[in-house]
Amino acid sequence: MKPAFFIAIITVLFWSCSPVKNTSKTSAVLSQNSQDSTEYEVVIFDIHFDNWYLMNYSDAKDRSNDYYHSKNRVAAANWNDYYRAGRYIEVIDSYINYEPQIDYGIDVNRKIYWYFKYVQENYNVRLFL
Repeated sequence: MKPAFFIAIITVLFWSCSPVKNTSKTSAVLSQNSQDSTEYEVVIFDIHFDNWYLMNYSDAKDRSNDYYHSKNRVAAANWNDYYRAGRYIEVIDSYINYEPQIDYGIDVNRKIYWYFKYVQENYNVRLFL
């Protein structure tokens, strides 16, 4: 897969974690239901990630939402540091707006965590220091 396509997927994924209004170009969808609560969903278009995720994730490896949230905070901060420093430009070409005070829910936090692990394993980018 070309690095530019991969970077575009990452960019759209993390930009869509912030509140958006009626956009169809995002890889994550933010919708609001009738009870006035916000739901987040992560959709990753990298077919290699889906296969990798199915091979590496299992219920036995599952953790709590707090665990995923704290790991994602660290990984997103490291990602942003690499972006600002211009490191790993073939993989990291955008800033991630991961808000630590927002509870994205376990499904979103889990998928983002495993995506960071995927990037770390496949592109040798140390995100979880």
